[in-house]
Amino acid sequence: MRPSGRLHLGNYFGALQNWVALQDEFECVYGVADVHALTTEVGEAARSIAPNTREMVLDWLAAGVDPDRSLLYVQSQAPEVLTLHTLLSMSTPLGWLMRVPTFKERVRQMNETEENVSYGLVGYPVLQTADIIFAKAEWVPVGVDQAPHVELSREIVRRFNNLYGDTFPEPQVRLTESPSITGTDGANKMSKSLDNHIELAMSEEETRERVRTMVTDPQRARRADPGRPWVCNVYAFHALFNPGRREEIYRLCTTAGIGCVDDKAILADGVNDYFRAFRERRREFETAPRLVDETLAAGADRARAIARETLREVYDRIGLAPIP
Repeated sequence: MRPSGRLHLGNYFGALQNWVALQDEFECVYGVADVHALTTEVGEAARSIAPNTREMVLDWLAAGVDPDRSLLYVQSQAPEVLTLHTLLSMSTPLGWLMRVPTFKERVRQMNETEENVSYGLVGYPVLQTADIIFAKAEWVPVGVDQAPHVELSREIVRRFNNLYGDTFPEPQVRLTESPSITGTDGANKMSKSLDNHIELAMSEEETRERVRTMVTDPQRARRADPGRPWVCNVYAFHALFNPGRREEIYRLCTTAGIGCVDDKAILADGVNDYFRAFRERRREFETAPRLVDETLAAGADRARAIARETLREVYDRIGLAPIP
């Protein structure tokens, strides 16, 4: 994950809860993509990356990502991974990277021309591949929309293996259920940049305030009007936070038994109940100021040791002078 600070509901249901569950089945590697963040956070904005890393990792730990079972590391603290990225870039055709749909979309979002974007943005998939293969990962957990990114990593690996001999396994997609969470505006995917998000670590009152702003049925003008829960964003959220009450809420909404204000209050209570234990754990972790630093330092040591051995093999395959 790129370090964007405290995570929101979209991050949790789209990825983080899967990360926690996968620990029961695999030896997992979870990275803070802070070097990737430099493709957009430049100049003074880059100073936000370190504090955002701490906030994000606190959310990981509170959600149940366990550094005793999984490897947690920060890209910039494992320079061997960056070296692997450089070596992979020497055999990756530029045309492959320029055709990546997400590259073109990012260029559009940045209001830049392809000639003006940074090399780092063009080479984003190569660094992503280094993140995957430094530990010779066999599986990459993604939603179906991200599967093409892993396919590009497979092509980069396949080309390297063809040039220098079998070195890396071709990573396979591990499809995970990653629901797209609509934001409080009811129109766009939940996003910090759109300010339509609900953070996991918000207080209960902050959560209620956010839920109160949520868009509901636009045709329901008065409390006495029957609602249409099938077009209501708040009702959609009940599937996550109040699944046992959906039929009741549907009936009350369609008969004007409750209004939108009441409906939002039920949802806010559901969100607060769901994340109460998470927030308590996070507060405990926040009182241990060195916890994140120590966790990431230990992870960096492990990541560097693994990546160093991989680099020794890569240097030998290519024919470079051995690493001292």
